[in-house]
Amino acid sequence: KYRLINFETTKKIAIQCAMVGVKRLIFLSSVGVLGNNTNNRKPFLYSDEPNPMEDYAISKLEAERSLLEISNNTGLEIVVIRSPIVYGPSAPGNLNRLIKLIKTRLPLPFSLINNQRSLIGVENLIDIIIRCINHPDAKGKSFLVSDGEDLSTPELIKLIASSMGIKAHLFPVPLYLLKFIGSLFGKRKEINRFVGSLRVDDSYTKEILNWTPPISVEEGIRRMVKDK
Repeated sequence: KYRLINFETTKKIAIQCAMVGVKRLIFLSSVGVLGNNTNNRKPFLYSDEPNPMEDYAISKLEAERSLLEISNNTGLEIVVIRSPIVYGPSAPGNLNRLIKLIKTRLPLPFSLINNQRSLIGVENLIDIIIRCINHPDAKGKSFLVSDGEDLSTPELIKLIASSMGIKAHLFPVPLYLLKFIGSLFGKRKEINRFVGSLRVDDSYTKEILNWTPPISVEEGIRRMVKDK
């Protein structure tokens, strides 16, 4: 299903864009094409070799390469945006579950998590998409994007709680025990993401496009929580 939507459908759209004279196509890819995490390394760079580990990211990389081929054959301009976790109003998935958990005001066993994750608010993502529409230096490039401030899981929890006007209560549980519990419930991948690091270096994006995120991560989280 990932391959059908992310690769084959994207390819068909790009071909039709070229046929009717569309000048530029902006493709929303994923930082996952570079790897699952940055636990034992520096943040991902725009120039890093792809190393997708999961079906979703593999299909995104296949789409990127297909778009490059179409661009070479037709002249359709391609811009690739590789984003980390996107958050905002009506945020789905793990973020939504985390917000619901924080709302219960129950003590959470996450104080020992010492990770760093890059995020981007939906408003900032929209802003960079708009910047890429006509910017002459965006053509043919791949950009990593973020809010510019990496957060640990405990920092994110405290920020969400603060935006709700409540206090987060965290207590220590060893990471190996969290991972073991996750495995018992078939949530090993989710727990690994939750406790792992995934950072991007978006300095190249800021330099090429003369771009800075217009909304801080604190304001972006506040807007997300307000919607809830």
